[in-house]
Parts: sequence; structure tokens; C-alpha cells
Amino acid sequence: MPRPRRSCLAVPGSSQKMIDKARTLPADQVFLDLEDACAPLAKPDARKTIVAALNEGGWGERTRVVRVNDWTTEWTYRDVVEVVEGAGANLDCLMLPKVQTAQQVQALDLLLTQIEKTMGYEVGRIGIEAQIENARGLVEVDAIATASPRVETIIFGPADFMASINMKSLVVGEQPPGYDVGDAYHYILMRILMAARANDVQAIDGPYLQIRDVDGFRRVAGRAAALGYDGKWVLHPGQIEAANEVFSPGQADYDHAENILDAYEFYTSDKGGKRGAVMLGDEMIDEASRKMALVIAGKGRAAGMTRTDKWTPPAE
Repeated sequence: MPRPRRSCLAVPGSSQKMIDKARTLPADQVFLDLEDACAPLAKPDARKTIVAALNEGGWGERTRVVRVNDWTTEWTYRDVVEVVEGAGANLDCLMLPKVQTAQQVQALDLLLTQIEKTMGYEVGRIGIEAQIENARGLVEVDAIATASPRVETIIFGPADFMASINMKSLVVGEQPPGYDVGDAYHYILMRILMAARANDVQAIDGPYLQIRDVDGFRRVAGRAAALGYDGKWVLHPGQIEAANEVFSPGQADYDHAENILDAYEFYTSDKGGKRGAVMLGDEMIDEASRKMALVIAGKGRAAGMTRTDKWTPPAE
């Protein structure tokens, strides 16, 4: 089962205080950042802080990720070597920003494999999260999604992307002035989602920078969740609860999905009459219904939800 990533908390790798706080928060994933949230002069010490934090533990079931710098910088190889050699056993994924080609993902894969072999780690266990942040990356997203078996997520990076296409806005995640009909991000989000789903990886929406506007965050997150995204970045503890809620099914939907699965399994069995299409209340269910229900039930199970209403077969 894919790792739950409803809420992906960004934490500056140079801030011990924020790292300690992150261990106490109910985010599904925490990524310790060596890129934009970490000043150039702070990066060498931040690597050491991150290694110590990963090895100290206390992360519970959270997915542990480090965002390294992109391949156009002078920092990337040291980020990867120091973090993975120092704490690879306690690391789930590396996040690679500003991915533009499949070759950039393959280069990271190759470096990870070299380190894993040298250190005696299980080869291939550490995943890769690929962040799409410009037009070139979006054009190449299908190749990026298939570049390595390590790829677990494709992430939309809205701030850099907006700049790369000259979008007329300074408010990350909101509609640009003058775009009064529809959603200016719809094509981008769908393009990433199609590449992700075609290759069985997760799709994650990027940050909403107005961190005190939880209603705004919920609205923007709701659009991505409605399309089928698996989660969203959170930049502040106040956004975590909203993300976990938005990217989890409602209780009634979760119960209904589980009931569809139970009813369909029964009715397609010998005991249930080997029927392929039946009525569940006022609704006809069939194989397509089962597939849809699997998606909702899977999200609910990943979120740790429990049923409050259980379907039972009719009495004989």
C-alpha cells in the first residue's frame, strides 16, 4: 500500500526547534529541507542537523523525507552523500526539486545505488519524490514518472512554476488577476495527475503560502482532492488538520465504499447468486462500482478510519 501523504510538512533543515516540533505534529509526512528553506551558508551545518535528527528517531509512522538541492546547483551531491551515508537507514525518500528531465531522476537513482551498496543498505529501498516546478518539467512529466522504480510521488511546485510561465500573480496557489472563470492551474494539476496515475505513483499538490488563511488553504486543497490528488504540502501546523481532513473520505463515503465492497463480494459469489450487477439500496453496483469503492476505501484505511455502518447479507 502506498505511504499516506495527506499532509506533507515542510521543515527547514537548519532549524532544530522546528525539527523537534515536527515530531509532535500529526502530519503524514515530514520533509526536512536543504533547498529553498535553508540559506546557502547554512546548508553544510543543516546536513549534519538532519542526519542527527533522523538517527535520533521519534518520528513514529511519519514518512521521513529530505529535500536536497536541484542538480543545477553545487550542493546536490554533498546533500545526497552526507544525508544518505549518515542516516540512510532512517530515511524513506529523497525529494528532488526542479526536475526537468528523466535523466536528472536517473542520476539521483544511480548515486543512491552507489551509496546503498557502499554502506550495505538495501538497494532500492529509498524512494524518490520528483518535484515539477517549470514548463520543461511539465512537458517531460511522463518520462520523469517512469525514470526510476524509486519514484513514489510527482509533486506540483507552484511558486517556481508560476514564475517559469510568467503567470501574473504574486499569491501562490490563488488564481491570477484577470482569470475569473475556471481554474488557472487545472491543466497543470491534471497533467501531473495523469502521469502519476498512469505509472502507479502518487500525486501531491504544493504549498499554499497564506499560512494563516486556513479557509483559503482548505478551498485550494479541496480542488486538488476533488481531482484525485493524494495530499498537499503544509507549511504551518495550522494547515495539517485541514489537509488530513480534506484528503480523507467523509465517514459516510467511507462506510458506503466498504459496504459496496462487501455487498459486491457476496453477490458475485456462489452463495450470493453469482450476479455481476445488483441493487444496494437504491443504487445499482457492478465491477465499475467496486473499482471506485476501492479507491475511497483505500484512502480511508490509510487514514486509519473505522466503519460506523456495516452492510450484512440478506437472511436466507
